[in-house]
Amino acid sequence: MSDATPREKGPRVFLDYDQVELDRCYDQSNWAPNQSVVHERSDINSARAREALGGCERIAYGAQDIEKFDLFRAKTMGAPTLIYVHGGAWRSGSSSRCHTAAEMFVHAGINFVAVDFCNVDEAQGSLYPMIDQVRRAVAWLYKNGAGIGIDPEKLYVFGHSSGAHLTGNILTTDWPKAYGVPFTILKGGMVTSGMYELAPVALSARSKYVRFTGEMIDDLSSIRHIDRLHCPIVVAYGDRESPEFQRQNREFAAAVEKSGKPVKLLVAQGYNHFEIAETLANPYGVLGRAALELIGAGGRA
Repeated sequence: MSDATPREKGPRVFLDYDQVELDRCYDQSNWAPNQSVVHERSDINSARAREALGGCERIAYGAQDIEKFDLFRAKTMGAPTLIYVHGGAWRSGSSSRCHTAAEMFVHAGINFVAVDFCNVDEAQGSLYPMIDQVRRAVAWLYKNGAGIGIDPEKLYVFGHSSGAHLTGNILTTDWPKAYGVPFTILKGGMVTSGMYELAPVALSARSKYVRFTGEMIDDLSSIRHIDRLHCPIVVAYGDRESPEFQRQNREFAAAVEKSGKPVKLLVAQGYNHFEIAETLANPYGVLGRAALELIGAGGRA
């Protein structure tokens, strides 16, 4: 979606973008006019999935009320588990909106977990609490999964949009030092339409609600910590997303490949930022097919 309003270009802020252009690139509503329609479909289809599967279990991974996840169990004992980290510009979203794909994974013999966590406004502009919560959820499943019928050696993680930013940080966690679990806690990961370098994001209008600091930008830019990546990953984006989101995903995948670690880059033709997430619920969709292949291969990209 292009900006048809004529205007004089301002000073460069990042690459060849002026402030207006950079702000537009980090606001997906400019590139996906059907955003509200897709969100409405997500709510409807998530409700249908819950009904078809007879609901889900709500399990606490921490002491705060929001620190819970939704578990949809596969019928197979020892099944692998996909952990879904939702997006929402760090400000919105919930686990309940991410249940659409649960039905497909459960029928494929895969447990489906959707994690809830606080938002950046509740955290007074800091991304650290959100990162810690999603990491603790994964660590909890590894440490306590056997007690609820989850095989801790078959954990996979998926994230979309700002959830992909969080997932990038999950995948590059110093697990032994910070959470007392092995580096090999995850067997594979998928990040879709995310941000992996926060420096340009901090220059955009998102800085109005995220209190970016130099330390935060360095700590939470997963592209800077690929040395801590210990499993194969899939990186995906739609070709109708903003130029910056496309660039972020291309460069993250290229950096992982350059490091010699297994990565697959997928470009979904004809999909915008929100539409691509819907393909996770389809075994023949771009994301659904890739997820089933990743998990079926035991994480071998």
